[in-house]
Amino acid sequence: MASLYGFVKRIYLVFNPPAPEAPSASPLRFGILGAANIAPIALILPVKNHSDAVVKAVAARDQGRADAFAKKHGIPKAYGGAGSYQKLLDDPEIDVVYNPLPNGLHYEWTMKALAAGKHVLLEKPSTNTAEETRRMFLFAQEKGLVLLEAFHYRFHPATRRVKEIIDSGELGTITKIEASLAVPGGFIKDNDIRMVYDLGGGSMMDMGCYPLSISRYLAGADPTKVISAKADIHPKFPQIDIGTTATLAFPSLRGSIESHDGLTATLHAHFRLPPQLGFLPRWPRAFVRVAGTRGTVELNNFPGPWIYHSITVESSEHEGGPLRRRTEKHYGNLGWTTQLEAFVNKLRGHTPEHWHDAQDSITNMEWIEAIYKETGLGSRPVSTAEVPRTTAT
Repeated sequence: MASLYGFVKRIYLVFNPPAPEAPSASPLRFGILGAANIAPIALILPVKNHSDAVVKAVAARDQGRADAFAKKHGIPKAYGGAGSYQKLLDDPEIDVVYNPLPNGLHYEWTMKALAAGKHVLLEKPSTNTAEETRRMFLFAQEKGLVLLEAFHYRFHPATRRVKEIIDSGELGTITKIEASLAVPGGFIKDNDIRMVYDLGGGSMMDMGCYPLSISRYLAGADPTKVISAKADIHPKFPQIDIGTTATLAFPSLRGSIESHDGLTATLHAHFRLPPQLGFLPRWPRAFVRVAGTRGTVELNNFPGPWIYHSITVESSEHEGGPLRRRTEKHYGNLGWTTQLEAFVNKLRGHTPEHWHDAQDSITNMEWIEAIYKETGLGSRPVSTAEVPRTTAT
């Protein structure tokens, strides 16, 4: 009963966050590009209990949709129709832009937002290619602006706790990582933007960026090669990976108690997991499991630990010794809330408790592209949009 109460309370507070006790007289003013479904939980709700942030405007290609979104979420300004995104960028009352547009539009509108002098909180994956990501971050540096790829799970205490367990040496030398984010058929429809190649569609782009990111984070290192990669293809979408499984080689874990050169990570991403036995529906598969010479740790539901999660640890005092099992939970704040806190701190010139930098985002895209190359599908298309001329490009 206590766990059920805790679950209900967590969900309630996510959608009904308390107002800040002492709101700032001049908070950072956010504008949202596109009336995306993720925007309320990723930004609008966290902003409501932050003393130094406010959502000031939203832009959508359709004025009616912009108006409806603004009314529903109490946003003062709604830009719609032709040129709506640029109108928001030109608004002098906007300090920061949140960009949750389709993947293939990330590069164009982030570059234009930076050109307009706006800081940017950018949804993942950062762009369609590593080169585009590199250019964006160089441009942000050139302009003296903050750009952050919104891997919110990195800011959640459950993720940080798993990293602590690994770095403590409790599991011995890390030898294997397995990470998965996959959903059964029915979640991603044929008309979903994730199925559109020109918009940067594909399971490795959309879901796979999470298992790749957390594997790199927990390994404390970047891959050295793609050992294997295979994509599931549907005849209706020949350029889209409905699912991808890839195995990467990593160097030895930094900080482990002994040298080891056999660390591998296997990643799973899938839009349409097939039913078991041909008819039994599957549960979504969202977990990361790390194995070492003295034990394992598994974080269940790492992309959404605020809903529920469990950290299961099995370890021994020495290799081959009896395993001791325990389960931990570390809810704390919503990942998006702590991400916003870190982002605002960075903008205000303070040092965030946690941060991931430009190179982290560039490297993630490099290995997404490397996996696509190995599957034979190749990278997603490079943006052909006209973007501001800079020394970075």
